[in-house]
Amino acid sequence: MSATTVDDRARYRANPSVLTALKNPRMLTREVLAGLVVGLALIPEAIAFSVIAGVDPKVGLFSSFIMAVSIAFLGGRPAMVTAATGAVALVIAPVAPTYGLDYFIATVILAGVFQVILGVLGVAKLMRFIPRSVMVGFVNALAIFVFSSQFPQLIDVPWLVYPLVALGIVVMVVMPKITKVVPAPLVSVVIVTGVVLAFAITVPTVGDQGELPRSLPSLFIPNVPFTWETFSIIAPFALGVALVGLMESLLTAKLVDEITDTHSRKGREAWAQGVSNVLSGIFGGMGGCAVIGQTMINVKASGARTRISTFCAGIFLFLLVVVFGDFVGTIPMAALVAVMIMVAIGAFDWHSVRPSTLKRMPKSETFVMVATVVLVLLTHNLAVGVVGGVLVASVLFVRRVAHFVTVTRTVSDAGDAATYVVEGELFFASSNDLTTLFSYSDDPERVVIDLSGSHVWDASTVAALDAIETKYAAVGKRVEIVGMNVTSGRMHGRLTGGFE
Repeated sequence: MSATTVDDRARYRANPSVLTALKNPRMLTREVLAGLVVGLALIPEAIAFSVIAGVDPKVGLFSSFIMAVSIAFLGGRPAMVTAATGAVALVIAPVAPTYGLDYFIATVILAGVFQVILGVLGVAKLMRFIPRSVMVGFVNALAIFVFSSQFPQLIDVPWLVYPLVALGIVVMVVMPKITKVVPAPLVSVVIVTGVVLAFAITVPTVGDQGELPRSLPSLFIPNVPFTWETFSIIAPFALGVALVGLMESLLTAKLVDEITDTHSRKGREAWAQGVSNVLSGIFGGMGGCAVIGQTMINVKASGARTRISTFCAGIFLFLLVVVFGDFVGTIPMAALVAVMIMVAIGAFDWHSVRPSTLKRMPKSETFVMVATVVLVLLTHNLAVGVVGGVLVASVLFVRRVAHFVTVTRTVSDAGDAATYVVEGELFFASSNDLTTLFSYSDDPERVVIDLSGSHVWDASTVAALDAIETKYAAVGKRVEIVGMNVTSGRMHGRLTGGFE
């Protein structure tokens, strides 16, 4: 067995492992209680996302239960929570009102199939092309998104909601200083709920958000014709769900990697998301992806680190809505709003907006971060913001690198030859002006272009070199290109002369 294989296994080994957590009562308690907090936090959002998608609340709740449990076994990022999400709901929203629930479920299943295919093809490797400035923008936009999504629960509500939210926040700030054995968000929810029940305070509750299901999810095979017409209807929506879901899930996995200082198997996570969506669909769920807010509650606020917490989140969600639905319905929304506000505050990268950081950071990096945030807030779509941020970063990078090419001209003592030394990376952005840097009429009959300090990256550069040779030939002078490395020489040899 090679050293590389051993190192890779060690790198991706879960730390702590599920077995370690099961042997450690303190750690196991933390994981289970973290799952309970996440299960509570999933309920109102799953209901809200069902409304966005135009389906019954139980569709979102069943989806969250099935996906959380399945990803706990299949996923490549321990402690990351997968459930129904707003981004997926927004993409798939037009399907149910227009074509009906059967087409809606078929779209979810097809989206899962697309994700499995993309995962097997290695789409997760594209994560390396997302720069840090885009990641910071993604995190900050997400924090703003989570915070702003609480506004509906804070507008046109009884005034007692505000002191209850404040109480919940205070408990979460103070509790970690006393003990970390019990997750602070759980203590906050219990205390706020206890105050509301003890004093019979009338405020919006979880039960006001929609009717909770009373039975197990059943197998749901969509009654749609297996024809090209059906595929053409659902495929665009399914592909959108697949791409948005994978992007959010992989970015969330990367974020959890940084928080926990561990590595995840993102290729495995990609196809596992697909399998979870397929399972969600065949049991009548709306599909989803990694949920950043609940993942932050699980990992950052509650300190969970293993698959146990994710599994427990799904199980507790099911038990809470099916078995203890009446009790869960009495939990005030103010308690959950307080949890989500603290999640938003904790997720935001405050260091990135400090005056000292902004002064020290290159303006292009700050611009990319701000562009990502603005795009997310304008479109209400994290995937659009990330893609836009990557495009902005790419353009700025190309623009910056294009100016690093220099051309130095020297003439031999005898005056019979001119040598041009080209240094820098030659590609479409930097080679477009290359033809303007030569003195065609003033040079002697022999011209040498030395490329030992550069690299030819694309056909645009080969075309520029051909144009230079053509211009010299038009005034009766010959050009000799020297110093190409092996890769550049192969590309030039293959493409030269093929642009006329």
